[in-house]
Amino acid sequence: MSFLEFYNAILNTEVASYAALPYPVKKANFKKGLVITDYGQIENAVYFLNSGIVEMTVKSYVSEKMIDFFFENEMFTSLTSFLNQRPSDVQMTALTDCKVEMIIYEDLMAAYENSLDANKLGRIVIEQAYLNKARREKDFLAKTAEERYVEMFRTHSKYLSNIPVNKIAKYLGIHPESLSRIRGKMNS
Repeated sequence: MSFLEFYNAILNTEVASYAALPYPVKKANFKKGLVITDYGQIENAVYFLNSGIVEMTVKSYVSEKMIDFFFENEMFTSLTSFLNQRPSDVQMTALTDCKVEMIIYEDLMAAYENSLDANKLGRIVIEQAYLNKARREKDFLAKTAEERYVEMFRTHSKYLSNIPVNKIAKYLGIHPESLSRIRGKMNS
């Protein structure tokens, strides 16, 4: 899916070309392992993931924690840095080779001044990001690691083979050995 198709699907419109969008959209490729947004860097773009997997991590006092994964046809950014234009407290890294389309901060802010559709899409994407964050927090409080993994497997099984086991375990908040037991139990 392209960003243009995403835009039309979300807004139920039929914009025919990128030139008709309220902001310019640039394309980029990120190689596996590339840090897209580093700790302390001010986020200058919002991205649409055409293909690949991106991970979001945060430093804790002891180690680095896995906050989230982003998969194709999803928007991603270091959101608090992007919105506040302050240094990022998270790191965004290409977990696989990625193809993205991106909108630069200044272009988006200019579009917000003139375009109802830009505002509507922005609101919908922010609402979805909030709902995903709230769901993840509730899942951590109310579900076991096994239940969280089963849900992850149900919704993103085609991507899991591309994510190292230790990263999935970090995301679930468990040790890799515990994840191996959960996976073994699912396969039996």
